[in-house]
Amino acid sequence: MQLSSLFLLLSLAILYRIGQDQVLSLENGLALTPPMGWMHWERFRCITNCTEQPNDCLTEDLIKGQADKMVSEGYLDAGYVYLSIDDCWMSKQRDSKGALVADPVRFPNGIKALADYIHSKGLKLGIYEDFGKATCQGYPGSEFYLEQDAKTFAEWGVDLLKLDGCNSDVHDMKDGYEAMGGYLNRTGRPILYLCSWPAYVQKDAALTDYPAFKKTCNQWRNFDDIQDSWDSLYSIIDYYGSNQYNLSAFAGPGSWNDPDELIVGGFGLSQNQEMVQMGMWAMMASPLFMSLDLRNVRPESKALLLNKNLLAINQDPLGKQGERLWKINKAEVWIKPLSKPGASAISILNTDNQGAPRVFHLSPAELGLPKAQKYNMTDVFTNKQYGPYMYSQSIQFTIDPTSMFMAIADPF
Repeated sequence: MQLSSLFLLLSLAILYRIGQDQVLSLENGLALTPPMGWMHWERFRCITNCTEQPNDCLTEDLIKGQADKMVSEGYLDAGYVYLSIDDCWMSKQRDSKGALVADPVRFPNGIKALADYIHSKGLKLGIYEDFGKATCQGYPGSEFYLEQDAKTFAEWGVDLLKLDGCNSDVHDMKDGYEAMGGYLNRTGRPILYLCSWPAYVQKDAALTDYPAFKKTCNQWRNFDDIQDSWDSLYSIIDYYGSNQYNLSAFAGPGSWNDPDELIVGGFGLSQNQEMVQMGMWAMMASPLFMSLDLRNVRPESKALLLNKNLLAINQDPLGKQGERLWKINKAEVWIKPLSKPGASAISILNTDNQGAPRVFHLSPAELGLPKAQKYNMTDVFTNKQYGPYMYSQSIQFTIDPTSMFMAIADPF
């Protein structure tokens, strides 16, 4: 029997056992604003040689240490509540009953004990699996074990599941991802569901089904993994700016487009470029998952991650994903409506890297703001107030290379 047929039968069995609504709609009441937390992958990858790299090795001590810093350094208070382990946490084999097992050397107390520790800090634990026969790094996948793995995660006290899509058939993903969503619901434990499904099918329009993604997942990856570089960062921004498949129409409370982890505080971005990522992830109503070593954070990076203006824009209860109005000659303007009547967040990006600041002259009308007599603007990075500006009044903006101006615009 072909794998597609197996997953079809599996989905039909779930439909019979727990009802169509539970399978096709996650309906877990989670992620009413974009989820916030920390995820190990971009910074710590699959570092498992604890002899060569003891400080960066993926262990329960590393995860506990990051949890401690999330609490003591104010990240939890700012809203970063999820602490998520990515690939490489497992043993290479399931146990005799087919259950997943944490690596006994690197996680000697198991995931349940780690979850208890994380919960004692007021945080929530996330974990990683893969829809296919193996994870991207070759650890056991969930293929044919979806129900068992969902039960295991719930028993351990997991609060978030990131389900990747390596080593699988893209034609089976709709049935399989929906099935896992149904099994998570059936555990009775609220588990935030992060799907990589769209990222694997996004080049095939016939398989790219955003209504299904929205019904099935709390957030979904739909483009390349982010790397620690400006080129990678801007390629993601540009993808979202083109609004492929009308992405912004499907973002909102409970369901979010996920452009990947924050690399603020890493190695590859300048301070201005870190501002761009933090600003644009706020504009795009993106999940905010830091991926840095919280034991060693530059003050400027920490200030960005905790910036109250940016977090307020990202967490705005209206839940609108910002959109790019135009892109001309390595400059672009974005706008995001906010829940305060008439208010918007606006961004002007200078993506040129030729070394000199550029001067732009733009009015509130040219920034796409709703028509009003006047506007005040609050710079989100400095909190400096500008204005009032008449609706058609030209305003001068001087913006450094690979940097941005971003403000909250209030009419009056």
